[in-house]
Amino acid sequence: MKVLVIGGGGREHALAWKLAQSPRVTKLYAAPGNAGIAQVAECRPVGAEDLPGLHALAQEVKPDLTVVGPDNPLAMGVVDLFQKHGLRIFGPSASAARFESSKIFAKQFMARHGIPTARFGQFSDSRSAEAFARSFGGPCVVKADGLALGKGVLVCQTPTEAAQAIRLMMEQKAFGAAGERVVIEEFMTGDEISIHALVDGRSFRAFPSSQDHKRVGDGDTGPNTGGMGTISPVPQATAELLQTVERQILEPFVRGCQADGIEYRGLIYPGLMLTPDGPRVLEFNARFGDPETQVLMMRMESDLLEAVEAVVDGRLADTALRFRSEAAVCVVMASGGYPGDYPKGKVIRGLDDAAKLDGVQVFHAGTKRQDGAIVTSGGRVLGVTALGRDLKAARERAYEAVARIQFDGAHCRKDIGWRAFRFMENK
Repeated sequence: MKVLVIGGGGREHALAWKLAQSPRVTKLYAAPGNAGIAQVAECRPVGAEDLPGLHALAQEVKPDLTVVGPDNPLAMGVVDLFQKHGLRIFGPSASAARFESSKIFAKQFMARHGIPTARFGQFSDSRSAEAFARSFGGPCVVKADGLALGKGVLVCQTPTEAAQAIRLMMEQKAFGAAGERVVIEEFMTGDEISIHALVDGRSFRAFPSSQDHKRVGDGDTGPNTGGMGTISPVPQATAELLQTVERQILEPFVRGCQADGIEYRGLIYPGLMLTPDGPRVLEFNARFGDPETQVLMMRMESDLLEAVEAVVDGRLADTALRFRSEAAVCVVMASGGYPGDYPKGKVIRGLDDAAKLDGVQVFHAGTKRQDGAIVTSGGRVLGVTALGRDLKAARERAYEAVARIQFDGAHCRKDIGWRAFRFMENK
């Protein structure tokens, strides 16, 4: 069957790489794709947010199934558009994608259905928001309601910092329309983990735990990024804790959607804080994470196409997901200057050398082919991912592969997995 993947980042390379392994996939397309995706799929120069262009492409290539990677096309209604024209597509509708595109919607849903999360308030005027932030008397979190490329969340240590963040969003419009309304939350402490689950409206199937590293610098220092690396599994996420997550978060999510008349079919990914009082939802995402997908696809043994089709067809209850026992670690290699301004067009060397290592897969994020060479075209350039018998072995292999790749200005974190290793040392 023919499959179209929408998107052109590291997450989409991992999805395309895994889909290409299915014996039932006869042709794989990607829009727009990247230099790595082009190794497994035919890339077409149609932007992920160009809905008319995507529809025209689908009419041309007639995919039997489309898989959506990024969040913006979902929020814009690509699933609704494709379904309106009788096209099978994996992902939630624009209405269901509000779990990610509106933090206020998600927080109200959690409050209504008893899903554990931080104490919060929602505001459409800055003065009320500042007063609520002062009521915490200490640290709090200011979040833009809408999508802000993963950057609309500011942790504030004092009421003065919170007031500055609120004005930045609501008055200075730093995140555009996304910051017209804000959520103010209590600050929670603990380790963050990511839980991904397929949902077909009635059932869910969870993936193993993973943990992202958002800040650009070692020891979680510096500004936030789209994600500088991931590990899976997370040692803090014990079998008992994962059962709690299913019972207190995933099951109420599915029941709540049914009660509210929300047809949710796709991938739900709650980011969780492991607090002293148990897991709490930081936010919901309505698609696969990036770079979490890279480690999850490396560990996935079962056929991704079969699982995705089970979601689309509403038969997930009859489908089992299987995963390798090995651990996986992804290290993101980024352009010089990222997450600020960065140059493009830097030639990448050593990709073939890195790929020779057993258990290593280099997922492309911001790359393109130019004048016969693969060059940088984004902030996050590569997700160098490795399997190992445990996290230590996987990390050593990932960094061995990183050492074989060069491009001008390349930088990466040297401590991916540090919280997991600290936890294991202190057990």
